[in-house]
Amino acid sequence: MPELHHVTLYTDGACSGNPGPGGWAAVLMYGGKEKEMSGSAPETTNNRMELLAVICGLGALKKPCQVDVYSDSTYVVDAVSQHWLSAWMKKGWKTAAGTPVANQDLWTMLASQLQTHQVRFIKVKGHADNELNNRCDELARGAIKKYLAWEKEQQAQKTQAAP
Repeated sequence: MPELHHVTLYTDGACSGNPGPGGWAAVLMYGGKEKEMSGSAPETTNNRMELLAVICGLGALKKPCQVDVYSDSTYVVDAVSQHWLSAWMKKGWKTAAGTPVANQDLWTMLASQLQTHQVRFIKVKGHADNELNNRCDELARGAIKKYLAWEKEQQAQKTQAAP
């Protein structure tokens, strides 16, 4: 079996209101190169954006890799590291309390990626002195601002087009 490339992935999600407009960001690092990615969603939650950041970061990889994912999301890190995700799948996407798992659509996507890549999740303190976590936060919040500016522009165009 060929040796897997080692990739470092920092991720973060943000929301303006919860729910509300959201943004996600990822910074991928491999072989001295760095790639920044971000995006937004109109009506979402912080947890969905945290998950989407990881999904999009892993999704950018072109082949199976060994990945260290750094996230300030206890929700994401614990769900994988504490084996909640595998337990949810075994229970037909039910929690320990028997209720449906929130964000099952995104957890399913992440579970698929975890079959492709060897992933280790590392919890970092959010909004602290971690430069790359702070960069992801900045990118995620920037994605929200871009979305809100676009939305405002769309509303202005609709107003101008009205008879």
